[in-house]
Amino acid sequence: MKIPPEAVIPFEKLTNYLLVERIWDDKSRYLGQAGFTLRNPLELEFAIRNLVGRENAIVDGYNEYGVFYRVTGDLVGPKGRSLPVVLVWLQWKCDASHHFVTLKPNKKKS
Repeated sequence: MKIPPEAVIPFEKLTNYLLVERIWDDKSRYLGQAGFTLRNPLELEFAIRNLVGRENAIVDGYNEYGVFYRVTGDLVGPKGRSLPVVLVWLQWKCDASHHFVTLKPNKKKS
């Protein structure tokens, strides 16, 4: 299954979470290796959408809100460097819409 192109990626998730340095669970340094920064959050959104357009989503769990999916692959940054990542999505039970939850470095990829 593919995450649909109209899936919701909140801009604030990019600018107030993924691209901001955090004491705990920081992802900005990892993403910075490929050239993603607060100066180019739309490039991160584009790369996320590009990845989900290429790779299949796998069911990863259920809860009262809906179905979780994970998409594993390489996120290609503006510097041309690829980062192995796992993207987590939630398909809401109430309206079947898909929403971006988070991005994690894929430490299992060699």
